[in-house]
Amino acid sequence: MHEETLDHLAGQWRIYQLKGGHRFSADDVLTAWTAARVAPQAERILDLGSGLGSVGLLTLWRLPRARLTGVEVQKLSYDLALKTVAYNQLESRAEFLNQDLRHPLKLGNFPLVTGSPPYFPIDKATVSPHPQRAAARCELHGDVFDYCRVAAQHLEAAGRFVFVHAGGDPRPEQAIQKAGLRLLSRQDVLFRSHLPPTVALFVAAFEGERQDPAPFAIRDSDGNWTDQYLEMRAEMGTTGLRRNAQHGTQ
Repeated sequence: MHEETLDHLAGQWRIYQLKGGHRFSADDVLTAWTAARVAPQAERILDLGSGLGSVGLLTLWRLPRARLTGVEVQKLSYDLALKTVAYNQLESRAEFLNQDLRHPLKLGNFPLVTGSPPYFPIDKATVSPHPQRAAARCELHGDVFDYCRVAAQHLEAAGRFVFVHAGGDPRPEQAIQKAGLRLLSRQDVLFRSHLPPTVALFVAAFEGERQDPAPFAIRDSDGNWTDQYLEMRAEMGTTGLRRNAQHGTQ
């Protein structure tokens, strides 16, 4: 039996997670924040590889007129997402499908598609013995090329696809181009302001000109939360952090 925790997500919303499994992170919050900013009028959201549902639900929280459809292949994560929807009484606004995103979805087109593809090929990372953590980290059920291809298939003509991926990996740009999309922006995320980016936030669409924002720093060189990060958390309803680096990790 897997031990579950019920944790704060955004505002009054809570999320079910496994104590020893995959848990949502700053990557998810930043992806949802970016998605809500680039498509503030979106009324339908498709979240690919939803996992616990954190990216999709955080975006849904920020866009109160929207409805969410999430697609998640792992039954364990899918069941947790359903529990989260029920706990927060979101049945009228959110649904999850227990399906491999690489199989035909037949869901129509969306103004906003989100995703958090696993970052590592199987042959370039140690695969966790915990199946949920393994699939969240390693490309067991698709890679960034699959996510971009499926996003393009379900994106409206003027829609936006927002996802997060490893900052040093050249494949996101390649996957966007192969899917017939354009890269509109890449924002590097600095977990320490003086260190190279670990992850990056990507916005893709069928049309538009590229304009990259400045890197987003989560902590300064002393390890304290930056104003930028604290303001983002407040905007996303995920407050509660203290400025001193000794408090909190999310």
